[in-house]
Amino acid sequence: MNLPLYIAKRYLVSKKKQNIINIISGISISGIIVGTMALIIVLSVMNGFSSLINYFFSSFDADLKITPVEGKMFDSSEIDADAIKNIPGVLHYAEIIEESAMLKYGSQQYFATIKGIPQNYASYTNIDSLIVDGEFILNDKGTEYAVVGQGVAYNLGIGLTFIDPIRIMVPKKGRQIKINSARAINYNSIFPSGIFAVLEEVDSKYVLVPFDFAKNLFESGSNISSIELGIDKNVRVGDIQKKIQNTLGEKFHVKNKYQQHDSLNKTMRSEKAVVYLILVFILIIASFNVLSSLSMLIIDKKDDIAILKSMGATSKTIRRIFLFEGWLISVLGAVIGTVLGLFICWLQIEFGFMKLPQNGSFVISAYPVRVISTDVVLIFGVVLLIGFLAPLFPVKFISNKYLLRSDS
Repeated sequence: MNLPLYIAKRYLVSKKKQNIINIISGISISGIIVGTMALIIVLSVMNGFSSLINYFFSSFDADLKITPVEGKMFDSSEIDADAIKNIPGVLHYAEIIEESAMLKYGSQQYFATIKGIPQNYASYTNIDSLIVDGEFILNDKGTEYAVVGQGVAYNLGIGLTFIDPIRIMVPKKGRQIKINSARAINYNSIFPSGIFAVLEEVDSKYVLVPFDFAKNLFESGSNISSIELGIDKNVRVGDIQKKIQNTLGEKFHVKNKYQQHDSLNKTMRSEKAVVYLILVFILIIASFNVLSSLSMLIIDKKDDIAILKSMGATSKTIRRIFLFEGWLISVLGAVIGTVLGLFICWLQIEFGFMKLPQNGSFVISAYPVRVISTDVVLIFGVVLLIGFLAPLFPVKFISNKYLLRSDS
C-alpha cells in the first residue's frame, strides 16, 4: 500500500479542525472544475461555429478554384482545359466571370458582385440547398434569370412576386465615364428567380447570373475571372490540387475550399488560440486556491507531521503526502470538469437549450457545438500539468518550516 497516497486521500475527504480549510479545499476543486468546463464548452462552441461557417461556404464554393496571381482576369486560352479535364477525379470544369456592378431595383441602388456561372453550377456546389425563396433557375425557355443573395435582396427590396427586373449598370470597356453620358455605361436587365442565403459575407455581395449574360455585360470576350472545378468525392482533393498546380505553374493559384477563405479561417484559428490562452490563464489563477488549501492544511496537520516523524517517517514521505493531496485535488477537478463539460456539450447538441437571439440574422436557432477529441485531450493535459506544478511551492517551502520544527 502506498502510505503517502492513502493518507492524502484521507486528508482530502476527512473533516479538518478548522472548517475554513474545508471551504478553501472545496473552492480549489470548484475552481478547477469550472475552469475545465469553460475550456471544453467555449472551445467546442467555437468549433461548432467554425464547422458551420465552413459548411455553408462549402455549399457555395467549388472544390478547387483557379485564379490568376496577377490581375483580376486572364485569357481562358492561357490554360489547357483538356489537360485539366482529363485529370482523374476532375468531374466538373466551369469558367467564371466576377465583376462589380451597380444594381438598381425600383428606386433602390446597391453595389454588388455579378458572378457569371455556367448551367452546371449546381452540379459541383450545393447551391440548391441554400435557396430560401424561389428556385435556382438561370435560364428557362430562352429567358435569363438571376439568383440573388439575401443581403443584396434586402438592400434592394427585391421580391420574387414583383414584376420589376434588376437593372445592372457597368462602365464600358475602354470608355471614360463622363457626367450624364449614357454612352460610357453598359445597361442590362434581368429578373430574379430565387434568393439564396449563406453567410452575410456572401449574401450581401453576390448576384448569380448566366455566364453569357455576364460576358456580354462586361464585354469580357475570352477573358474570365476564374475556373471552378468539381472533384470526385472518392479522391483526395489535395492530390488533384498539387497536380493542377504543377501543370499551371506559378502564374496561377489553385485553392481548395478552405484556402478560398484563408483570411477568415486564420482569424477563427487565431480567435480560438487567444480564447484558449485566456481561459488557461484564468485556470492558472484559480489554481492558486490549491496553494492556499495546501498551505492551510499543512498548518492544520502540524501535529500529525510531528507524530509521523516520531514514528520514523522521513521528510520526503511527509512531503509526498501533501504533494499527493494537491495532485488529487487537481485530478478530481479535471475529471469532474471534463465530464460535466462534455455532458453540457451533449445536452446542447441533442436539445439546443442555449438559443441564439432570434432577430432573423442567424440561420440556426441554437449555439452550434462540435467536440474535438484532440481539444479535450489537450485541455485535460494542460489542467493536469497546472495541477502538477501548483502544489510544488507550498510542499517544498511551507512544509520545511514544520519539518525542521519537528526535528528540533
